[in-house]
Amino acid sequence: MQITVSGKQVELSDALRTRVGTQLDLIASKYFEHAIEAHVTFSRARSFFTCDINLHAGRGLQLRGEGEAAEANAAFDHAAEHVAKRLRRYRRRVNEHHRDLAHRERPSAARQVILAREDSVEEPQETAAHPAIVAETVTEISVLSVSEAAMRMDLADQAVMMFRNSKSGEYNVIYRRADGHLGWIDPAR
Repeated sequence: MQITVSGKQVELSDALRTRVGTQLDLIASKYFEHAIEAHVTFSRARSFFTCDINLHAGRGLQLRGEGEAAEANAAFDHAAEHVAKRLRRYRRRVNEHHRDLAHRERPSAARQVILAREDSVEEPQETAAHPAIVAETVTEISVLSVSEAAMRMDLADQAVMMFRNSKSGEYNVIYRRADGHLGWIDPAR
């Protein structure tokens, strides 16, 4: 697994970099043998350190963990614990369901476009109605059950996820509501 450790306005010691690499390899090999890459970013906010881990564990599986503490090592421990917990949940659910992936349809490809917010655009009034494209990527729309979509959305720490419902074959959207619960948009209902 390729691990990138960086700091935002923080000097990182070689011992911390080695510890991060060793711990993430251990966590990934314990729960998911074929992890691809991980990005670990340390930063400092006021009197504490923050650690952000983004782990690409496999095709279509992104995990995110965050931690903060008075020391960089403790912040990493908190973030690594979040990642390990999410990997453990994912592994348990996969083992419980015993899904046969051979009979599933392949994910569809779609374009994901991120637009700049209107209040952040510093342009003349006539062009403000058309926000600038900030990012454009190709993403997969997987065929999942609603519970699997909710699990993947939680693992990736996303607010919204589009998927094809494995029962109806229709495109569905699942999202996190302001009250913390999940919302589900199903055009077949």
